[in-house]
Amino acid sequence: MFNLILFGPPGSGKGTQSEKLIERYGLKHISTGDLLRSEIARQTALGQEAQKFMDKGQLVPDEVVIGMISSALDENPQAKGFLFDGFPRTAAQAEALDKLLDLKNSSIAVMLALDVSEDELIKRLEKRGQTSGRSDDTNHQVIKARIVEYHAKTAPVADYYRNFNKVVMIKGEGSIDGIFNGLCTEIDKRLREKQETAPLSGE
Repeated sequence: MFNLILFGPPGSGKGTQSEKLIERYGLKHISTGDLLRSEIARQTALGQEAQKFMDKGQLVPDEVVIGMISSALDENPQAKGFLFDGFPRTAAQAEALDKLLDLKNSSIAVMLALDVSEDELIKRLEKRGQTSGRSDDTNHQVIKARIVEYHAKTAPVADYYRNFNKVVMIKGEGSIDGIFNGLCTEIDKRLREKQETAPLSGE
């Protein structure tokens, strides 16, 4: 099983690249937002638990989110691997995710982070705002605040995975296919390494 985390600030093209990677490698997409909505819609125990916090305007606790991820992993035993999108957001969540995957005899292979300059992000988001109707994409100050918040919150997550030599920065500017090829090069390299070491672990 091959698991990866795709990171990128708002406007980095993460959504577009996620779709392409899922199609190419047959990965299962794990977005905590989607999981939350699904669990709530299905009225599962975890969904009801999450709803209680959301009704009070509180963040859903990490253990509930990790519980949902655990369910998603168990529900997809045939998956070739998982692409984690927008999670983990904190070092504590990264640690919890590692523990969960360890219990399932799996791990995160790599964290790919799309690197895009602030000027380019602002340009892209303002352009998206003109067509998407999303109000948070049209206000210059709001956009800047979102980028600052992203870097402040996600830097510790990257630092956590750097300790295990799992972070790769990918140039997120240029053509969609060019960026995609950069991501694939890193994934293919790790898949090869995994295949080369697989017989040893089976001895």
